[in-house]
Amino acid sequence: RNGTSNLFARYGRKGANRTLGFNGHTDVVPVGNTGDWSVPPFGAVEKDGYLWGRGSTDMKSGVAAWVAAAVDFVAEAPDDVALILTITGDEEGDATDGTTALLDWMAANGEQMTACVVGEPTCPNHMGEMMKIGRRGSLTAFFIARGVQGHSAYPHRAKNPVPALARLMARLDTHVLDEGTAHFDASTLAVTTFDTGNPATNVIPAECRATVNIRFNDAHDATGLEAWLREEMGRAAGETGIAMELRVKVTGESFLTPPGALSELVAASVKAETGVTPEFSTSGGTSDARFVKDHCPVVEFGLVGQTMHAVDERVEIDQIRQLKRIYTRIMRDYFA
Repeated sequence: RNGTSNLFARYGRKGANRTLGFNGHTDVVPVGNTGDWSVPPFGAVEKDGYLWGRGSTDMKSGVAAWVAAAVDFVAEAPDDVALILTITGDEEGDATDGTTALLDWMAANGEQMTACVVGEPTCPNHMGEMMKIGRRGSLTAFFIARGVQGHSAYPHRAKNPVPALARLMARLDTHVLDEGTAHFDASTLAVTTFDTGNPATNVIPAECRATVNIRFNDAHDATGLEAWLREEMGRAAGETGIAMELRVKVTGESFLTPPGALSELVAASVKAETGVTPEFSTSGGTSDARFVKDHCPVVEFGLVGQTMHAVDERVEIDQIRQLKRIYTRIMRDYFA
């Protein structure tokens, strides 16, 4: 869609009673300065027991492991089973023409998963230690405060927007959104930018801008958080006499797949192959599971993500093989 390459593939009968899906992406983040890498970033170099290169961890190896597992599984699959593979080229960016496009196409064509595994690298340090059963939502707020420019020696002739916006940022920064919920840590708010666009030290700027990012749990939704931000902005504007504006961008609501049959099945498969019982976590950033959750139950499990997005990104080759065995077991157990 809109020039983005996506892939849908199905083995088995359309509309089968059980259709297990996999979601992953093949796009990657920029490599940065290639001179900082010890290997060619896109060389897929095998060295010292690792596969090196951008996307090796996040998440081309996960995609490869699932495809290899599916090839093995369908050779012995029982009747009336179906596997669906959804791979996108738009996850690391705006994610507007990737998984959402695939799900729109599936809905229009009567394709339905009954459960889905997203293959993001979920393990912080050791294989098998963590899987995701939900994710926090993400809201970014863009503030502008408008005053009157003037000479810093004559502040009474100007209207300085900086203290007004700084007051609002301090108030937001010190506010406790919540103390966490049953499956989520406390929501977080971070002031990520504050800018006047003014290099002169003797000029009071006409406007200043600030950005706030909120990662929120299931105690909130984006609508409620935006209403709170606007209320606080109005309060600060009233106190200071400085006009303020707000624009909000929501990249995902929080969601939770409550612990149950799917998460227990995946956890059992992980433990059988690694000897480790994975923690059910909702930590970290966003993933495309936030789109899949409206289609069917979804959990995430994948590789160790220590080097994702980093220079010299790499993954242990043995862990890729281990992940393939885990995925094969998930398929067998799901259709048992």
